[in-house]
Amino acid sequence: MSLISKLIVKPGSKIRLADVDPDFHGPYKSEKDAQKHLDQQSASISDLQKKLYAERKHSLLIVLQGIDAAGKDGTCWHVLRSMNPQGTNVHGFKQPTPEESSHDFLWRVHPHVPADGNVAIFNRSHYEDVLVQRVHKMAPGKVIEKRYDLINAFESTVHSNNTTILKFFLYISPEEQLRRFEERLDDPMRQWKISEGDYSERALWDDYIKAYEAMLNKCSTDHAPWYVIPANHKWFRNLAVGSIVEKTLKDMKMQLPKPTVDLKEIRRKYHQAKKEKL
Repeated sequence: MSLISKLIVKPGSKIRLADVDPDFHGPYKSEKDAQKHLDQQSASISDLQKKLYAERKHSLLIVLQGIDAAGKDGTCWHVLRSMNPQGTNVHGFKQPTPEESSHDFLWRVHPHVPADGNVAIFNRSHYEDVLVQRVHKMAPGKVIEKRYDLINAFESTVHSNNTTILKFFLYISPEEQLRRFEERLDDPMRQWKISEGDYSERALWDDYIKAYEAMLNKCSTDHAPWYVIPANHKWFRNLAVGSIVEKTLKDMKMQLPKPTVDLKEIRRKYHQAKKEKL
Protein backbone atom coordinates (compact mmCIF):
# COMPACT_ATOMS: atom_id res chain seq x y z
CA MET A 1 0.00 0.00 0.00
CA SER A 2 1.36 3.41 -0.97
CA LEU A 3 1.75 6.18 1.59
CA ILE A 4 -1.01 8.21 -0.04
CA SER A 5 -3.41 5.24 -0.07
CA LYS A 6 -2.71 4.67 3.61
CA LEU A 7 -3.42 8.27 4.61
CA ILE A 8 -6.45 9.14 2.49
CA VAL A 9 -9.93 8.99 3.96
CA LYS A 10 -11.81 7.09 1.29
CA PRO A 11 -15.17 8.69 0.46
CA GLY A 12 -17.98 6.85 2.18
CA SER A 13 -15.71 5.21 4.74
CA LYS A 14 -15.97 5.57 8.50
CA ILE A 15 -12.69 6.46 10.14
CA ARG A 16 -11.94 6.12 13.84
CA LEU A 17 -9.00 8.24 14.90
CA ALA A 18 -8.30 5.79 17.72
CA ASP A 19 -7.20 3.38 14.96
CA VAL A 20 -4.60 5.86 13.62
CA ASP A 21 -1.11 5.85 15.12
CA PRO A 22 0.07 9.48 15.41
CA ASP A 23 3.64 8.15 15.82
CA PHE A 24 3.58 6.46 12.40
CA HIS A 25 6.59 7.43 10.28
CA GLY A 26 6.44 5.08 7.31
CA PRO A 27 9.56 3.26 6.15
CA TYR A 28 11.88 5.94 7.53
CA LYS A 29 13.64 5.50 10.85
CA SER A 30 14.44 9.16 11.47
CA GLU A 31 14.57 12.64 9.95
CA LYS A 32 18.16 11.98 8.91
CA ASP A 33 17.02 8.86 7.08
CA ALA A 34 14.33 10.86 5.25
CA GLN A 35 16.36 14.02 4.55
CA LYS A 36 17.39 13.10 1.00
CA HIS A 37 13.77 12.46 0.10
CA LEU A 38 12.71 15.74 1.73
CA ASP A 39 15.31 17.69 -0.27
CA GLN A 40 14.32 16.06 -3.57
CA GLN A 41 10.67 16.65 -2.80
CA SER A 42 11.24 20.34 -2.09
CA ALA A 43 13.09 20.86 -5.38
CA SER A 44 10.38 19.03 -7.31
CA ILE A 45 7.54 21.06 -5.75
CA SER A 46 9.43 24.26 -6.56
CA ASP A 47 9.67 23.36 -10.27
CA LEU A 48 6.05 22.22 -10.42
CA GLN A 49 4.76 25.40 -8.81
CA LYS A 50 6.63 27.45 -11.42
CA LYS A 51 4.80 25.51 -14.13
CA LEU A 52 1.47 26.01 -12.35
CA TYR A 53 2.04 29.77 -12.20
CA ALA A 54 3.23 30.02 -15.80
CA GLU A 55 0.54 27.83 -17.36
CA ARG A 56 -2.36 29.39 -15.43
CA LYS A 57 -4.81 26.61 -16.19
CA HIS A 58 -5.07 25.12 -12.70
CA SER A 59 -4.96 26.23 -9.09
CA LEU A 60 -4.35 24.41 -5.82
CA LEU A 61 -6.14 24.87 -2.50
CA ILE A 62 -4.55 23.28 0.57
CA VAL A 63 -6.70 23.08 3.71
CA LEU A 64 -5.01 22.49 7.08
CA GLN A 65 -6.89 21.51 10.22
CA GLY A 66 -5.68 20.10 13.51
CA ILE A 67 -6.00 20.49 17.23
CA ASP A 68 -3.89 23.15 18.99
CA ALA A 69 -0.12 22.56 18.50
CA ALA A 70 -0.69 19.97 15.76
CA GLY A 71 1.71 21.86 13.49
CA LYS A 72 -0.40 23.87 11.07
CA ASP A 73 2.03 26.80 11.07
CA GLY A 74 5.03 24.50 10.62
CA THR A 75 3.35 22.74 7.71
CA CYS A 76 2.70 26.12 6.06
CA TRP A 77 6.38 27.00 6.38
CA HIS A 78 7.44 23.66 4.90
CA VAL A 79 5.11 23.83 1.89
CA LEU A 80 5.74 27.52 1.15
CA ARG A 81 9.50 27.15 1.51
CA SER A 82 9.43 25.18 -1.72
CA MET A 83 7.41 27.80 -3.59
CA ASN A 84 7.85 31.25 -5.03
CA PRO A 85 5.92 33.78 -2.89
CA GLN A 86 4.57 35.14 -6.16
CA GLY A 87 1.60 32.89 -6.79
CA THR A 88 1.08 31.68 -3.21
CA ASN A 89 -1.06 32.91 -0.34
CA VAL A 90 -1.89 31.83 3.21
CA HIS A 91 -5.10 32.76 4.96
CA GLY A 92 -6.37 31.79 8.40
CA PHE A 93 -10.03 31.84 9.41
CA LYS A 94 -10.37 32.88 13.02
CA GLN A 95 -13.37 34.18 14.93
CA PRO A 96 -15.72 35.85 12.42
CA THR A 97 -15.93 39.64 12.40
CA PRO A 98 -19.32 41.27 12.93
CA GLU A 99 -19.63 41.81 9.17
CA GLU A 100 -18.76 38.16 8.45
CA SER A 101 -21.24 36.98 11.08
CA SER A 102 -24.01 38.91 9.35
CA HIS A 103 -23.63 36.69 6.24
CA ASP A 104 -23.78 32.95 5.66
CA PHE A 105 -20.78 31.10 7.09
CA LEU A 106 -19.13 30.53 3.70
CA TRP A 107 -19.39 34.16 2.59
CA ARG A 108 -15.94 35.02 3.96
CA VAL A 109 -14.24 32.02 2.36
CA HIS A 110 -14.81 32.35 -1.37
CA PRO A 111 -12.68 35.51 -1.92
CA HIS A 112 -9.61 33.58 -0.74
CA VAL A 113 -9.95 30.66 -3.15
CA PRO A 114 -6.87 30.68 -5.43
CA ALA A 115 -7.02 32.13 -8.92
CA ASP A 116 -5.68 30.23 -11.93
CA GLY A 117 -1.97 29.58 -11.53
CA ASN A 118 -1.98 30.16 -7.79
CA VAL A 119 -1.70 28.15 -4.58
CA ALA A 120 -3.70 29.05 -1.47
CA ILE A 121 -3.26 27.54 1.97
CA PHE A 122 -6.05 27.78 4.52
CA ASN A 123 -4.44 27.61 7.98
CA ARG A 124 -7.71 26.72 9.69
CA SER A 125 -10.62 27.03 7.32
CA HIS A 126 -14.35 26.93 6.70
CA TYR A 127 -14.32 23.72 8.75
CA GLU A 128 -14.06 25.76 11.94
CA ASP A 129 -17.82 26.17 11.59
CA VAL A 130 -18.38 22.43 12.12
CA LEU A 131 -15.59 22.06 14.70
CA VAL A 132 -15.39 24.89 17.25
CA GLN A 133 -19.05 25.76 16.81
CA ARG A 134 -20.05 22.13 17.27
CA VAL A 135 -17.85 21.50 20.31
CA HIS A 136 -18.89 24.72 22.05
CA LYS A 137 -22.52 24.36 20.93
CA MET A 138 -22.46 27.79 19.30
CA ALA A 139 -25.02 26.62 16.74
CA PRO A 140 -27.87 24.12 16.95
CA GLY A 141 -27.14 20.53 15.95
CA LYS A 142 -29.50 20.74 12.95
CA VAL A 143 -27.61 23.78 11.66
CA ILE A 144 -24.24 22.02 12.00
CA GLU A 145 -25.55 18.95 10.15
CA LYS A 146 -26.69 21.09 7.20
CA ARG A 147 -23.28 22.73 7.01
CA TYR A 148 -21.55 19.50 6.00
CA ASP A 149 -23.66 19.36 2.82
CA LEU A 150 -23.14 23.06 2.18
CA ILE A 151 -19.37 22.63 2.51
CA ASN A 152 -19.39 19.70 0.09
CA ALA A 153 -21.41 21.73 -2.42
CA PHE A 154 -19.07 24.72 -2.03
CA GLU A 155 -15.99 22.56 -2.62
CA SER A 156 -17.64 20.93 -5.63
CA THR A 157 -18.19 24.38 -7.13
CA VAL A 158 -14.58 25.37 -6.48
CA HIS A 159 -13.32 22.09 -7.98
CA SER A 160 -15.41 22.61 -11.13
CA ASN A 161 -13.38 25.77 -11.78
CA ASN A 162 -10.10 23.81 -12.15
CA THR A 163 -9.09 24.17 -8.51
CA THR A 164 -7.67 21.01 -6.98
CA ILE A 165 -8.43 20.72 -3.26
CA LEU A 166 -6.24 18.87 -0.76
CA LYS A 167 -7.32 18.69 2.87
CA PHE A 168 -4.94 17.62 5.62
CA PHE A 169 -5.92 16.79 9.18
CA LEU A 170 -2.78 16.85 11.33
CA TYR A 171 -3.20 14.24 14.05
CA ILE A 172 -1.16 14.27 17.26
CA SER A 173 -1.59 12.50 20.58
CA PRO A 174 -2.65 14.38 23.74
CA GLU A 175 0.77 13.54 25.22
CA GLU A 176 2.54 15.12 22.26
CA GLN A 177 0.34 18.21 22.52
CA LEU A 178 1.29 18.64 26.17
CA ARG A 179 4.98 18.25 25.31
CA ARG A 180 4.69 20.96 22.66
CA PHE A 181 2.91 23.27 25.09
CA GLU A 182 5.88 22.81 27.44
CA GLU A 183 8.29 23.69 24.62
CA ARG A 184 6.41 26.92 24.08
CA LEU A 185 6.75 27.82 27.74
CA ASP A 186 10.52 27.31 27.62
CA ASP A 187 11.24 28.86 24.20
CA PRO A 188 11.09 32.70 23.97
CA MET A 189 10.60 32.38 20.21
CA ARG A 190 7.40 30.42 20.76
CA GLN A 191 5.97 32.01 23.89
CA TRP A 192 3.87 34.40 21.81
CA LYS A 193 1.84 31.37 20.70
CA ILE A 194 0.70 30.58 24.23
CA SER A 195 -3.02 31.09 24.75
CA GLU A 196 -5.12 31.01 27.89
CA GLY A 197 -7.38 28.60 26.05
CA ASP A 198 -4.67 26.03 25.41
CA TYR A 199 -5.32 24.03 28.55
CA SER A 200 -9.05 24.70 28.84
CA GLU A 201 -9.55 23.33 25.32
CA ARG A 202 -7.61 20.17 26.27
CA ALA A 203 -10.49 19.29 28.58
CA LEU A 204 -12.64 19.03 25.44
CA TRP A 205 -10.24 16.65 23.63
CA ASP A 206 -12.79 13.84 23.25
CA ASP A 207 -15.43 16.25 21.96
CA TYR A 208 -13.00 17.58 19.37
CA ILE A 209 -12.08 14.07 18.28
CA LYS A 210 -15.77 13.31 17.65
CA ALA A 211 -16.09 16.57 15.70
CA TYR A 212 -13.01 15.77 13.60
CA GLU A 213 -14.29 12.26 12.87
CA ALA A 214 -17.63 13.68 11.70
CA MET A 215 -15.78 16.17 9.48
CA LEU A 216 -13.60 13.44 7.95
CA ASN A 217 -16.43 10.97 7.41
CA LYS A 218 -18.95 13.45 6.00
CA CYS A 219 -16.66 15.67 3.91
CA SER A 220 -14.04 13.46 2.27
CA THR A 221 -15.10 13.35 -1.38
CA ASP A 222 -13.57 12.32 -4.69
CA HIS A 223 -13.06 15.96 -5.64
CA ALA A 224 -11.85 17.12 -2.20
CA PRO A 225 -10.39 14.24 -0.18
CA TRP A 226 -9.24 14.40 3.42
CA TYR A 227 -5.88 12.96 4.45
CA VAL A 228 -5.13 12.08 8.07
CA ILE A 229 -1.46 12.92 8.66
CA PRO A 230 0.25 11.29 11.66
CA ALA A 231 1.99 14.37 13.04
CA ASN A 232 3.79 13.44 16.26
CA HIS A 233 7.01 13.51 14.18
CA LYS A 234 7.23 16.91 12.48
CA TRP A 235 9.62 15.68 9.80
CA PHE A 236 7.25 12.86 8.79
CA ARG A 237 4.32 15.27 8.77
CA ASN A 238 6.23 17.45 6.30
CA LEU A 239 7.25 14.44 4.22
CA ALA A 240 3.71 13.09 4.01
CA VAL A 241 2.09 16.42 3.12
CA GLY A 242 4.86 17.19 0.64
CA SER A 243 4.49 13.79 -1.04
CA ILE A 244 0.79 14.33 -1.61
CA VAL A 245 1.27 17.91 -2.85
CA GLU A 246 4.05 16.80 -5.20
CA LYS A 247 2.02 13.93 -6.70
CA THR A 248 -1.04 16.13 -7.08
CA LEU A 249 0.91 18.77 -9.00
CA LYS A 250 2.53 16.11 -11.19
CA ASP A 251 -0.88 14.64 -12.02
CA MET A 252 -1.93 18.02 -13.46
CA LYS A 253 0.53 17.30 -16.32
CA MET A 254 1.32 20.97 -16.69
CA GLN A 255 3.36 22.42 -19.55
CA LEU A 256 5.27 25.67 -19.72
CA PRO A 257 3.62 28.00 -22.24
CA LYS A 258 5.39 28.65 -25.51
CA PRO A 259 7.17 31.99 -25.93
CA THR A 260 4.97 34.77 -27.30
CA VAL A 261 7.91 36.47 -29.05
CA ASP A 262 10.28 35.53 -31.87
CA LEU A 263 13.27 34.16 -29.97
CA LYS A 264 15.54 34.39 -33.00
CA GLU A 265 14.79 38.09 -33.36
CA ILE A 266 15.28 38.65 -29.60
CA ARG A 267 18.66 36.85 -29.74
CA ARG A 268 19.69 38.97 -32.76
CA LYS A 269 18.87 42.16 -30.89
CA TYR A 270 20.70 40.88 -27.81
CA HIS A 271 23.91 40.16 -29.73
CA GLN A 272 23.65 43.47 -31.53
CA ALA A 273 23.28 45.35 -28.25
CA LYS A 274 26.23 43.43 -26.79
CA LYS A 275 28.46 44.38 -29.72
CA GLU A 276 27.45 48.04 -29.47
CA LYS A 277 28.32 48.06 -25.79
CA LEU A 278 31.78 46.68 -26.56
